Amino acid sequence: MREGGAGGGRPGPPARLFPRLSLFYFFYFASLGALVPYWALYLDARGFDAAAIGQLMGLLMAAKVVAPNLWGWLADRRERRMPVVRAGALGAAAAFALLLHPGGYAWTAAAMLLFGAFWQACLPQFEAVTFGHLRERPHAYTRIRLWGSLGFIAAVAGMGPLLERWGLGLLPAALLALLAAIALAAWAVPEPPPEPAPGPPPEPPLSGQAPAAARDGLGRVLRQRRVLGLLLVCFLMQAGHGPYYTFFSLYLEGLGHPRWLVGQLWALGVAAEVLLFLAMPALLRRWSLEGLLLASLLLAALRWTLVAWLAGSLAVLLLAQLLHAATFGLYHGAAIQLVHRLFPGRLQGRGQALYSSLSFGAGGALGAWAAGALWEGLGPAWTYQGAALLSLAGAAAARLLLAGNAPSGRRSKEGSPGEGPESGPERRRESSAKGGGVRRAPAPGPVLAQEVLRGRPKDGPRDGPQDAAGRIDAGGARG
Repeated sequence: MREGGAGGGRPGPPARLFPRLSLFYFFYFASLGALVPYWALYLDARGFDAAAIGQLMGLLMAAKVVAPNLWGWLADRRERRMPVVRAGALGAAAAFALLLHPGGYAWTAAAMLLFGAFWQACLPQFEAVTFGHLRERPHAYTRIRLWGSLGFIAAVAGMGPLLERWGLGLLPAALLALLAAIALAAWAVPEPPPEPAPGPPPEPPLSGQAPAAARDGLGRVLRQRRVLGLLLVCFLMQAGHGPYYTFFSLYLEGLGHPRWLVGQLWALGVAAEVLLFLAMPALLRRWSLEGLLLASLLLAALRWTLVAWLAGSLAVLLLAQLLHAATFGLYHGAAIQLVHRLFPGRLQGRGQALYSSLSFGAGGALGAWAAGALWEGLGPAWTYQGAALLSLAGAAAARLLLAGNAPSGRRSKEGSPGEGPESGPERRRESSAKGGGVRRAPAPGPVLAQEVLRGRPKDGPRDGPQDAAGRIDAGGARG
């Protein structure tokens, strides 16, 4: 792996940082792999009903609504993020230790809420730290984030046999050990170098892009239509995931699937996500971030419809879990880079915190609470069908607020990294032939659909060369 920047400018992060960053993601998502598939089973074994389980899981996600923004404000104010990450990791471990004592509903709710308040400090700020180290190579993010998926797979596959042998009472102690490992990994990662002072933009900034927002602060960013649209889309996507993260394991066991199979299905979903992350650089060369986000929402609607009505079939479950590659991997890979584009400089921490709090926090909490209520009243099938409808609503919002006026990823050197195929020789051939742009007539039918997915304007010229960071070299795909 070269240490220089992709475009020959500022040097990239030292190679020694890649395993340190990856180790944090590995343990963080290993804890998620032990928590998400099995915690509802643990609560069920403790005697909580579906409504209570939905409320407790909703509290854990609701902590993301406020906590990440407070931690993000603190990190932005101090201009140091790793102390916040370390404090959050230690606080999360201490709070979770309270759950070793199996109290009633009030005790469990208070401990989970306190745990969530600290746990949510870690990931949004660490995402900003990672991008701070990567700088002009943000496409390398997926190579590092891959290890989070591997950690999830290792935990979900390993915990199943352990819980079969030793019982669900082992789960809190195992999770506490993983939380301690997160804290140790956080101490190995240094603070990224400070952002350089921004210079004058090389060309007039386009609507929705970072240079103007950087000057006007967070309020100006949040007034942009594309920013509000992105946050709405992410909220709806994660609300649709509420039944999955809360009740999927209980649902499958209720249909007669054995627990070992449930764990393997969770692992399959994340394995598909890993393959998607490996393919992400190639997808970014071909399609826009906005188009990939739209595709993930449409596939989410298909996935939840399959789970709603055909989950008794193993073949359908395998297909539905393979679609996790799109509904999380593709979605998150696109959304996190859109957040990185639209919240520049010192706003990175609060941008990542808003993304986490409004999507995984507010969206996840609403989805979990609604799933708990619908599960008791309408049953599992209609609960998952409701999730599909939320995903379709997110797709409509993405099409109206993002895809229609999205920059194509080829417009300027300040644009989003890796959003289009036309860089390098292909783009230069077009520039020399047409004076920097290619006129295209409006495309009907299937061709128009491809234009939407790619994020291209339906006609008119394309402006400027692609960001050098968007040209993913042979080492750009994670291996």
